[in-house]
Amino acid sequence: MTRKPYPTNVHDQTQSILGVWHSIDPSLNLGQVTQAAMQADLTKSLDLHTQMTLLEDQLTELRNQRDVLHAAMWDKIKRVRAGIKAIYGDDSSEYKRVGGTPMSERARPQRPAAAEAKAPTP
Repeated sequence: MTRKPYPTNVHDQTQSILGVWHSIDPSLNLGQVTQAAMQADLTKSLDLHTQMTLLEDQLTELRNQRDVLHAAMWDKIKRVRAGIKAIYGDDSSEYKRVGGTPMSERARPQRPAAAEAKAPTP
């Protein structure tokens, strides 16, 4: 993730600068930078921030709905596989067709190799 080219508290700094700038001289302009332009940028930025927060909340809600739906779908998948396994057997082609692993294709458990006795070091 790249760093942002501005500080995280840019809104606070802009508000502070505008307050001080106005108290120094309300009519002071610094070339293209005016108090009115800076205030307009701040207002627009705060509006965009509000819109982004609302969209992030909507996205979070949609993700939560998706997660609930996917959990329900996964539960149904497991139930279908278990039902097919119960009806046709755990080594049937029907069970394999619904995504189950037949018993004949499962890896056999392996015993761990016995650790060789270590020779004592002098």
